[in-house]
Amino acid sequence: MKTKIFSILMIVSLLLAGCSTKPGDPPTPPSNDSTVDISTAEAVTSSNGTFSLSSSDVTEGGALPVEYTCDGASATLPLSWSGAPTGTQTFAVVMHHVPGPGDTHWYWVMYNIPVNVTSLEKNVTGIGILGNNSVNRTTVYAPPCSKGPGEKIYTYTVYALSAEPQFSVSASDVSRDVLLDAIKDITLASASLNVTYTR
Repeated sequence: MKTKIFSILMIVSLLLAGCSTKPGDPPTPPSNDSTVDISTAEAVTSSNGTFSLSSSDVTEGGALPVEYTCDGASATLPLSWSGAPTGTQTFAVVMHHVPGPGDTHWYWVMYNIPVNVTSLEKNVTGIGILGNNSVNRTTVYAPPCSKGPGEKIYTYTVYALSAEPQFSVSASDVSRDVLLDAIKDITLASASLNVTYTR
């Protein structure tokens, strides 16, 4: 009799244990010992690194010194960049301004800058090929000379390219739009520096 009662108790215990977890219930989470602490986990870094553009004479959002405008010496701003992604073969630089919706003025277009060049000194010459500007359509730097009251924003952008851009026009016809169209499929990264000027 005792053996029969013991057997019944064992069967009931097994049935209760089997019913403690319902089908479809999520698995028991691991203990805290196996949880990854996000705050101390190693950050994932892009294979491209961090591409950045700066100038020794002005900071992001700062006022462009007058010597780099038509009110001064009309000099080109010194620029430097770092963190170009792997595979970069050449660089291009553009300076532009958006005075209003649907309107863009550009002052400096330069491309085929050698990959070992990571800076442009003030009034740089002999590096890369110059495209035109929207002021007089010649292949020179046109300093900011925007009319009208109020602060204007000018943007310098450097592009890291996987190949030299190809054009079906001469350098004198390479505008900002022509350059951007030529590099849209070979741009690995870009970095910008925004400056302001008030006349």
